[in-house]
Amino acid sequence: MSTPHSYGSQPRDQQPNGPTHYDAAPATDQYRPGDAPGYDQGGYQQRGSQPGVPVGPGQAVKRFYKKYAQFSGRASRSEYWWVALFMFLVYGLFMVLIGTVGSEVVNSNTVTSATSYSYSVRSEPNGLGIFLSLLFLVFLLAHIIPSIALAVRRLHDVNMSGFLYLLSLIPFLGSLILLVFYLLPPNPAGARFDR
Repeated sequence: MSTPHSYGSQPRDQQPNGPTHYDAAPATDQYRPGDAPGYDQGGYQQRGSQPGVPVGPGQAVKRFYKKYAQFSGRASRSEYWWVALFMFLVYGLFMVLIGTVGSEVVNSNTVTSATSYSYSVRSEPNGLGIFLSLLFLVFLLAHIIPSIALAVRRLHDVNMSGFLYLLSLIPFLGSLILLVFYLLPPNPAGARFDR
């Protein structure tokens, strides 16, 4: 008579709930752990070394610049959204700097007639504001191509053609459709876009 095993002490394939989610696929004659894309020789998933694999914020931004104009391959959801957050923060920083240190308040008092008086406050850019605005423009122009390339690679990760990015030319509705596509989980068939 065999003694019962406590939970977790049985071989992996005999666990009460089956193999755990982090187990590597079983080695057979057709499959060896290092053969699958995104897995190392031990059968464990590699993080950030393959296209379409989840990455952290630093690695996502590094890959964004490294693959500046690469339209082939895939970009994971995390890679796409970390870069989107990075770009949003940079845009916001530029706007705050231009709006605060890059402008000065100008008061204007105008007497239009004996009974009419107008007072207005407006903001005009100073020298630093003009410089920051030009720097922001250069930043925007320099990031058009890599942003489109990242979006195309994200579409590839969900197994869609990069030409669907042209939907962004449809006002509002096209961007909304693309947003839904960017939120979709990865599709393994998207590996066809890897080169």
